[in-house]
This record gives sequence, C-alpha cells and structure tokens, in this order.
Amino acid sequence: MNSARTKSWVPIYIALGIVWGCSFIFIKLGLEFLTPFGVAFGRCALGAATLLIALKLKGLALPRVRATWLHLWVVSLLLNVIPGILFAVAETEVTSILAGIINAVTPLMTMLAIMIAFRDEVLKRNQVIGLLTGFLGVLVVLGAWQGLGTNPWWAVGALILAVACYGISFPYSRKFVLPHKLQPEVMAATQLVAATITLLPLYVLDGIAEDKYEIGPVLAMLALGIFGSGFAYIWNFRIMSAAGSAIASSVTFVTPVVAVIVGIIFLGESITWNEPVGGLIVLFGAAAAQGRIKFLNRS
Repeated sequence: MNSARTKSWVPIYIALGIVWGCSFIFIKLGLEFLTPFGVAFGRCALGAATLLIALKLKGLALPRVRATWLHLWVVSLLLNVIPGILFAVAETEVTSILAGIINAVTPLMTMLAIMIAFRDEVLKRNQVIGLLTGFLGVLVVLGAWQGLGTNPWWAVGALILAVACYGISFPYSRKFVLPHKLQPEVMAATQLVAATITLLPLYVLDGIAEDKYEIGPVLAMLALGIFGSGFAYIWNFRIMSAAGSAIASSVTFVTPVVAVIVGIIFLGESITWNEPVGGLIVLFGAAAAQGRIKFLNRS
C-alpha cells in the first residue's frame, strides 16, 4: 500500500477508534445530568447539526424523495434511536467497560441478521466458526457460570438488543438505502436528522435528569455528539474511500480496548478477569467471521 496514501487515513483511523471507544464513558458522564432519552437526543442533535454544516460547506443537500427518507428513518431507529436509548439505560446500572466490550459483538450480529432475515449469501465455514466463538466470548464476558454477577439481567439484555439493532442496520442499509446512490455524508446527515426529530418528543417529555451542568459531563456530551455522532461518520467514510471497507470495519477491534482503558483510568471502574478474556474471544470470533483469520479446509 502506498505510504503517502496510508498516512492520509491512519490519523483519522486512530481518532475514530478513540472517539468511538470513549463514547461509553461519554454516555456515563452525560447521565449525570440527562436521562437516557436526553443522552440519545443530545448526541443525535449535535451530530445532525455537525453534518448539516458539513453538507452546507460541500454544497450538498438532504434528499427530497419520501421513500428515501422512510428507509433512512428505519436506519436511524436501528443505528441511533433504539441503541442510543438502550445503551444509556443499560449504563445506569453497568460499567462503561462492559458496554464497550459487548459493542464488539456488532460484526457477529450483522452476520446473524444476514443469515436469518437477509438471506442473500450463504454463511461460510469461517463465519460459522466466528459466530459460535463470538457468542461463547459473550458468555465469558458475562460470567454465565455465575449468573450475570452484579449486572441486572435487563441491563445486559438492553446492551445485546442494542447491538442486535446495529447488526440489522447494515444489511438493511445495503438492501434498501445504498441503491439510492446518495453521497455518504447525505445519508448520515439525513439519518441523524430523522433520529433527532424522532427523539425530540421523548426529550421534551423527560430529557433532563438534574438541573446541574458541570463542565465535565457537558463537554462529554458535546464530544459524544459532535465527534462520536458527527465527525466520526465523515472519518469512517474517508477511511472506506482511502483504505477500503475491510480496514474501516476493523475499528471495531479498537473501540473495546479504548473503552476498557478509559473506564479504568477516568471512572475508576473495576474489571474482572473474565471481561477482558471474554472480550478477546469475541474479537477473535469477529476476526474469524470477517475472514481475517483463516482456517484450513480439509480436502
């Protein structure tokens, strides 16, 4: 790979991994003055504003076709609205570390969604092994041999449901959104605008948990919205354009590592041996499912 071309995407790849890895601690901090509805709305609204400014600077506009908006609204439910609420709800009870590790299951959920609901391809041997390995890793992360430990079952269920929504969103987008051939920035901006409009009534109804606005939590929400839900989309598209979708998707392997490190350093969260071990098993399974690890086929 050309070194100059590599240098063009490596810095934003690192930035993307850090921002998305920090998203879970940003959510935890945001919950100090916002409800889960408030966190979900805030990140979408700030992200939408960021991307609308980007569209204006590039001379682009939101789509006018109603069917396009409908499909992107469905994507916004799967990528922003439902997971945004569920991750925040779960993090009222679980650590940002656990949320970050469970998020690494996204590639496996994507393949499971393709296998069950979007049967446009046959699962290969590597993918089956990866799926089984990944879900074994989830059981290790949760310490299944001792129940769910101190984690409420509903909070763990919320995390898994949120990641399942992520998994469904990718094949849905490929089938119903990509054929419209919109610019990536337009798709992302429309998606976030739709999410913001959807979440606005919930924010008005019950968005503020406490009327105290300390600098740390406020900056965390700004970073979560502007960078995690705004610039992050642009960076991801640039990486895909410069290095390909395979490398872009590998940021999934960086985010749980960042989540664990920042959770320990900045929140003083504790971690048990099974969480990083299970996380490594999940990452191994995801790598195998994506074809990054090859298994020899016997003739």
